[in-house]
Amino acid sequence: MKPDSKRIALGAITSLCALLAACANDSSTSDPAPAPAPAPAPLQIEVLSSRSELVTGGSALVRTSLANASPVTATVNGTAATVTFTPDVGSTTSATALISGLAVGANTVVLSQGASTGTLNLTNYPLEGPVISGPRQTPYICQTQDFTLPDGTKYGTATNGTTCTAPTVVQYVYAKTGTTGFVPMPVTTAIPADAVTTTNSLGVQVPFVVRVETATVDRGIYQSAFLHNPVTEATPTPAAPPKGWNKRVVAIHGFGCTGGWYIQGAAQGNLSAGVAGGFHAELLDRERLAEGYALFTNTLQHPSVNCNSVLQAEAAMMSKERLVKTLGKPVYTVSHGCSGGSYSSSQLADQMPGLFDGILIACTFPDPMAIAIEGSHGHLLSNYFAATAPTALTTAEQVAVTGYKSSAAFIAAANQSGRTDPIAGRTDVPGYVSGSMAAAIAAGLRYNASTNPAGARGTVYDAQRNIMGRDALTNFALRPFDNVGVQYGLAALRSGAITKAQFLDLNERIGGYDQDANYTASRAVGNSGAVQRAYQSGLQYGGNGGTGNIPVFDVSGIYNDDGGYHYQWFHFANRQRLIDGFGNADNHVMWRGNPVPYADAWVKFKQWMEAIAADTGAGTARAKTIRNKPTTDGCYNAAGVFVAEPQTFSSAPNSTCNTLLPSYGASQLAAGAPVSASILKCQLKPVTAADYGGVVFTLAEATRLNAIFPNGVCDWSKPGVGQVPVVPYASFGPAPGNLVFDITK
Repeated sequence: MKPDSKRIALGAITSLCALLAACANDSSTSDPAPAPAPAPAPLQIEVLSSRSELVTGGSALVRTSLANASPVTATVNGTAATVTFTPDVGSTTSATALISGLAVGANTVVLSQGASTGTLNLTNYPLEGPVISGPRQTPYICQTQDFTLPDGTKYGTATNGTTCTAPTVVQYVYAKTGTTGFVPMPVTTAIPADAVTTTNSLGVQVPFVVRVETATVDRGIYQSAFLHNPVTEATPTPAAPPKGWNKRVVAIHGFGCTGGWYIQGAAQGNLSAGVAGGFHAELLDRERLAEGYALFTNTLQHPSVNCNSVLQAEAAMMSKERLVKTLGKPVYTVSHGCSGGSYSSSQLADQMPGLFDGILIACTFPDPMAIAIEGSHGHLLSNYFAATAPTALTTAEQVAVTGYKSSAAFIAAANQSGRTDPIAGRTDVPGYVSGSMAAAIAAGLRYNASTNPAGARGTVYDAQRNIMGRDALTNFALRPFDNVGVQYGLAALRSGAITKAQFLDLNERIGGYDQDANYTASRAVGNSGAVQRAYQSGLQYGGNGGTGNIPVFDVSGIYNDDGGYHYQWFHFANRQRLIDGFGNADNHVMWRGNPVPYADAWVKFKQWMEAIAADTGAGTARAKTIRNKPTTDGCYNAAGVFVAEPQTFSSAPNSTCNTLLPSYGASQLAAGAPVSASILKCQLKPVTAADYGGVVFTLAEATRLNAIFPNGVCDWSKPGVGQVPVVPYASFGPAPGNLVFDITK
């Protein structure tokens, strides 16, 4: 074809195409092509009962969005599941159901509603654990046969001696006219004629009948209690919760720590009324149950049974999950306790953000590690005073060195180092108790350095061996205690309470401990890995995790500054750790008094929680917590009158509250450590004259001082060695997420 002919042909084709296009666009001659149908909206699914990667017991309470009015169907790992989604109260766009039949390990749940689908990946662990706490502690003594149920009978022998599993038991108790507690309900077909009624916090009036469920969860004994009328109401479910439940939950813990290892626990850690100005924390708390709260606990949340906050947190997480699967998701969950129950509240809230939405603590410590570490420093001092140099210091000089108010207060604190001593029956300072074990642990299972070196060791460190790690030669738990560079009695030297010669002799001869807590001439060197893991795990409460975002209400109602070991400085240590973690403690309220009216504190705490729950404005959880704080710091005078005043750590009469309630120091603080007492292993710096507040050493004294501290002295202005923030939901196996350490590897 000639070139011109080719152009003509192409032009004709182009004109034809244009004509055809015009025809196609002419609505008078054809209909437009239909728009493609929109893709169905995917279903949005969330787990209400736990984190999706930490499901336990083979089921999960889930909520899904609704795309249309057709039924929601489900498959679990490709198999159709029998499940009924119930629309959420007051909502046409979401529904909730309990998905069961999950296998141990990874699971895929697919929900379908018409053409809309959603996929949820879940990781499920056995109801008996472990999940994040590492290999099961051995030995471990089952105690279901010794556990008393509400009707006075025993729970029964465990069906599995390894997992300590027993069948679930449900019993009912009721509040009887003219009594202050509860009595067993004889039958569930009629409400007793002498039962009282109660009106919960939402204004709902119901018979004061309480359902108590007992089961085994995470090898501990779980219990829950809440208002339920078995005569008129069906078995509680998330779709049909009891009328009396106010949609709020309280977690209960326990007390103490000494001896908290190797047992399941034969009783919950109930602290009765009369302590700390009317404070009580118990499963059958008549006041909280009357208000409609659901309460739960687990023997492994009781520090006298289990002094390992990682295992406590795991048990609490799993126990709350079980309660949520029974009743539904609460508006909020709070935790309260005194002594061991208070530090459990703080530690678990910090370790697992979202587990608790607020904590009300009394007679508190930061954590049991704080008690043991301060005790270990003090015990070295008491040994120096009593055995190494019994005439070197007067009683007044000893008190100045320790920082406590009195010698009795110091000795009570120092003797708490018995928690770290595996040698049972050691003779030492009067009142010192070592190698504590529950009576249920047979003598043949216990550690003896000579006759049973592989036996169970009764120490706070060995109870936490999965976190501390183990010595390759002895298999004992590694230890975080470290006193290298600590200048004991530094404050006493600066103030002139002791001489340079006394200061030098004390620090030259103070010594340390070996793995069996025997005294050594050399100072103790804490294992750096154990130190860092203490921070990461939350065994050492950091105040830099979940507690920074929730109400922390400290009711400081027990003081032992003249003896015992519930000292005021522990409260200020707790607060300072929050300040170190978040820059301030604006989410923290402290009331001091002897006692503090607990009922008043509960009212304010509840008001705080309700205000946060009702706050739909913008802002973080921390911002909402701070802006809804309903009260201020203060103290109660002898007449019971509240004095609104910032609470500060001081023994000087520099405020009304400090005049009424002076607070004193401790051995670490008297050695220069910050009030937080949060440094397990200090960074070192060279010895400098500026440390001693104008005290001038001679050349010979300076030479001796440098020989005592050849690598330097503690630099308390810096964070400690390995001092890192807590790892949220830290795992020590088998859960792979946030895995910090695996002792098996």
